[in-house]
Amino acid sequence: MTEKHEKLLADLEFRLHQLMYLCDSLKSENQNLKAQLEEKNSEIIRVNTELEQLSQKYNNLTFANTLSGSDMEGIEMAKNRLTKLVQEVDKCIALLKI
Repeated sequence: MTEKHEKLLADLEFRLHQLMYLCDSLKSENQNLKAQLEEKNSEIIRVNTELEQLSQKYNNLTFANTLSGSDMEGIEMAKNRLTKLVQEVDKCIALLKI
């Protein structure tokens, strides 16, 4: 082999080592990003669950406030809500009978 070929071969070997190092570092970064994504997804699920619970508590509190209120509008809202709840229970019972 000539000196020119040896120099090209050494340069190619050096660049291959650089490429392999870059590939390894990108794999490591990819694993870290996947772990972060998993954490964020679980946090989103937790926050959504908490939001649903808080929303249900808020609805229950507003319902309780309308029941305890003395204004006619609040009483009508409470009656409508109770009617809807009874209808939902009736639907569930009908589905269970099938």
